[in-house]
Amino acid sequence: MVSSGSIYKGDLMFKPIRWKTFVRDLIVIEIGLGMFGIAIAILIRANLGTSAWAVLEVALAKILHITPGTMTVIMGFVVLSGALILRERIGWGTLANILSIGPWEDLALWLIPPVKDNLPVQIPMLLFAIGMMGLASAIYIGVDAGAGPRDSLMLAIKRTTGWSIRAARGAIEVTVVAVGWLLGGPAGIGTLVFALLIGTAVQLGFKLLKVDPHRVPPEKAGEGEVVEQEKVADM
Repeated sequence: MVSSGSIYKGDLMFKPIRWKTFVRDLIVIEIGLGMFGIAIAILIRANLGTSAWAVLEVALAKILHITPGTMTVIMGFVVLSGALILRERIGWGTLANILSIGPWEDLALWLIPPVKDNLPVQIPMLLFAIGMMGLASAIYIGVDAGAGPRDSLMLAIKRTTGWSIRAARGAIEVTVVAVGWLLGGPAGIGTLVFALLIGTAVQLGFKLLKVDPHRVPPEKAGEGEVVEQEKVADM
């Protein structure tokens, strides 16, 4: 019998599709991805400085003359390669993440007007977007169909280094925003606030929804997968 504190230890890099719950899982994932894309757009429209990834993606989008959402899709495939090198398990949800967030982001950018010189509105927009992004991450990761490329990289670093989610996410955000800023991306005080709070927001989202990305419940332990009882480190 597999305990609730067990995690995958097999060599398979791709999570199997659970067809019995696929429709429900797809709906839940799309809710999370929609929230995530909208959160990115809110950060951009707040004009206080975007998330680290958005700083880089907006900068590259301007250079390549494409929309930020399109650049988000392209960057997703690039980041995914790094997660695969670190042998993080991915699944159909990973592909859904790459293909869905960008279009949601572009749609929200079209619908939400930019806000400037209005801090009483901009600051709540910034904080709301950060909280929304943390909750969105927990929603679609909790389906266990494969995290998005950026989250897969975060989880891979957590797993391989033993760092907390907060530390892993923070290290990634600081590196990415530095590159984006050098390329002329929209960095600002909001970017610093985002870098400091996003790891905590994701961690709180995980705790609120009781998500453990490397734990497998007894009913989800598939045939042919070697499962070893091991205590998952505190996030």
